[in-house]
Amino acid sequence: MKNMELIQHLLKMLKTDYLLNPLQRQYENVHRVAEPPGGPGPAQLSPSLAAMSLQSSTPEALRVVNLLQERNLLPPTPVPAPTPCLPQDLQKINCNPEVFRCTLTSIPQTQSLLNKAKMPLGLLLHPFKDLSQLPVVTSSTIVRCRSCRTYINPFVSFLDQRRWKCNLCYRVNDVPEEFMYNPVSRSYGEPHKRPEVQNATIEFIAPSEYMLRPPQPAVYLFVLDVSHNAVETGYLNVFCQSLLDNINALPGDSRTKVGFITFDSTIHFYNLQEGLSQPQMLIVSDIEDIFLPTPDSLLVNLNECKELVQDLLKSLPTLFGKTMETQSALGSALQAAFKLLSPTGGRMSVFQTQLPNLGVGALQSREDPNQRASAKDIQHLSPATDFYKKLALDCSGQQVAVDLFLLSAQYCDLASLGCISRYSAGSVYYYPSYHHQHSPAQVERFQKDLKRYLTRKIGFEAVMRIRCTKGLSIHTFHGNFFVRSTDLLSLPNVNPDAGFAVQMSIEDNLDDMQVVSFQAALLYTSSKGERRIRVHTLCLPVVSSLSDIFSGADVQAMTGLLACMAVDRSVTASLSDARDAMTNAAIDSLTSYRQSVLTIQQPGLLAPACLRLFPLYILALLKQKAFRTGTSTRLDDRVFAMCQLKYQPLFYAMLMIHPALYRVDDLTDEGALNINERTIPQPRVLQLSVEKLSREGAFLMDTGTVMYLWIGRNCHPNFLTQVLGVPNYAAVPENLYLLPELDTAESQRTRAFVGWLRDQRPFYPSLHVIRDESQLKANFMQNMIEDRTASALSYYEFLLHLQQQISK
Repeated sequence: MKNMELIQHLLKMLKTDYLLNPLQRQYENVHRVAEPPGGPGPAQLSPSLAAMSLQSSTPEALRVVNLLQERNLLPPTPVPAPTPCLPQDLQKINCNPEVFRCTLTSIPQTQSLLNKAKMPLGLLLHPFKDLSQLPVVTSSTIVRCRSCRTYINPFVSFLDQRRWKCNLCYRVNDVPEEFMYNPVSRSYGEPHKRPEVQNATIEFIAPSEYMLRPPQPAVYLFVLDVSHNAVETGYLNVFCQSLLDNINALPGDSRTKVGFITFDSTIHFYNLQEGLSQPQMLIVSDIEDIFLPTPDSLLVNLNECKELVQDLLKSLPTLFGKTMETQSALGSALQAAFKLLSPTGGRMSVFQTQLPNLGVGALQSREDPNQRASAKDIQHLSPATDFYKKLALDCSGQQVAVDLFLLSAQYCDLASLGCISRYSAGSVYYYPSYHHQHSPAQVERFQKDLKRYLTRKIGFEAVMRIRCTKGLSIHTFHGNFFVRSTDLLSLPNVNPDAGFAVQMSIEDNLDDMQVVSFQAALLYTSSKGERRIRVHTLCLPVVSSLSDIFSGADVQAMTGLLACMAVDRSVTASLSDARDAMTNAAIDSLTSYRQSVLTIQQPGLLAPACLRLFPLYILALLKQKAFRTGTSTRLDDRVFAMCQLKYQPLFYAMLMIHPALYRVDDLTDEGALNINERTIPQPRVLQLSVEKLSREGAFLMDTGTVMYLWIGRNCHPNFLTQVLGVPNYAAVPENLYLLPELDTAESQRTRAFVGWLRDQRPFYPSLHVIRDESQLKANFMQNMIEDRTASALSYYEFLLHLQQQISK
């Protein structure tokens, strides 16, 4: 009987579409489509295959979940990206979701179908991510579509050996003669086996026609606040020492240039020309009309003048040690730096410790702490002046990116200052209350961030274009850049830690298409002076039913895109508008699912399994520093959180939105990873609720940029002695931020786990060990998203609110 059931089951499978979800892949070999010799392009999938619905058996993604009954929905391990329902041949070569992913892994045939699904459509990119295996092709001919300029990729189809069909505009192109030779196999006549057609991510070394001018050298200009406030923080010592330690690791070649400007109420330049016995300081006191000394003496070849640069770095901290100058002419310093970098382009690194209060770009405090605590709508999220945006656009036009390091205990108006980085494709780093003595954890983070910043890969004079299959259109971009034309982003610098998002719409029906493709092409100059193009191509199926759209929803990508949209909404409209829009996104998608996909109506708050975490993530966003109300969130802290949500790649942004909580006092080797001969424990991820804490335990919370190790009052003495090196709870130091290196198995396990979490991201999260009495306990508790706070609902209350709105 069992055999008969199995045969019937297999026969049933034969009748259904084999473009099913990953759980059904085991049946693929039963039902294979013969592939023509050109390799598997979308044009070779039979139309009947694409037309079949995925509904014939309910995939796991569409399993009905009653959110009010099933409360423990958080998986024990990080949430993976959904796998698009493509034939295995295409899926195997599809783009890595860490680099390129879509909010919907099944694309609706029409805009009206998308509107009915009530889910956002967009892409999230991490285009310059550090990759361990990146195929690099050197070719005099880069094969592109003659009509739409798409780069040849794994999802084109070869009609024969001599012709290929573009997967974006469907034009038939000729295969160039030189493309017939495969440099990898050293064989002739197999164009479909070349690396460009086998890899969804590839890098080309570009020929001369991709250059408007000779590739620029790596140029680094450091602009340093040396006012009394700056000297008090002690940041200058750390900066100078970091640059001294890493000066030989700055990306570049024999042409690399560096320069320094310091400023308070005046601007100071440094002549570092070869032949001088020591650096010369040149002071310009007229900050209204800055006289620029000879640029060649201020931006010098690093290899030729390294000793002078090192001398300057050793003397800078003491040079201003006794200053009583309290004013800051940041705007004038930026103008001078721009003039200096304009001829070449390059990277400007600006270190600022207070509100600029002198000359152009001067700002006044706009923060009223009394209004902060209760206001539902937050004022001053937009810039106070357009000076910094205008200067950023000038910088962008001259291939200059500005990175801003803000180290301040007071309000600095990041909403205004941040524009200098946002529109020039720079980054913002923020260290509130930085002080070399009072905040050792911040000092450690600043040191680690600086090392990464100075030594990470960099691309100069870059542009990025995103293309998509005919019928789709891209309309809104998110990230740090300037949009030069409708689909071209200007990126004077591109770095491996920058993420981007784009919103999309469906302009024409995609009825006759089985798959669509998206391609991001990043053209940049490497630090070694090579012009390179990095190309990522993503392929997704087109579907005609709402259930298929829902089963392909990528809940984390949707959350990331909504966060970007909500930041824009907060600035252009209001914070309460943005909060309402996020709540409505959850209400609308679950209403659509209930009305249009569910066949049997039943009571409760129902969601498909793939969206079961959506309300939790939306609630997490509402409680995130960027969007929360009713708490004493400082304005700069809020604006910085908004900057990060727009700029961080999705993987890092999700930790900021929904932190990970682990119990770490009982780590074992069971299920551990082995990486580089290190054993990394893998504790399960816990719900963010006080219910999950125990006074007998120790819990690690990872919020992306900060980690908290919470020690329960009755924590087992074994953990305290073996991991923290203290005899009892009372002996845990108040400001502990380093785990001692003890020669115990428990210490090694805990440090290995924390180290592994840190290794997974480019920036350095500081660690704070906290007890019940610690000041930072409130920060830890604020991340307990599922619990009620004075100004926000608990998760269960939020679900009841959603249910009430849906059943109206």
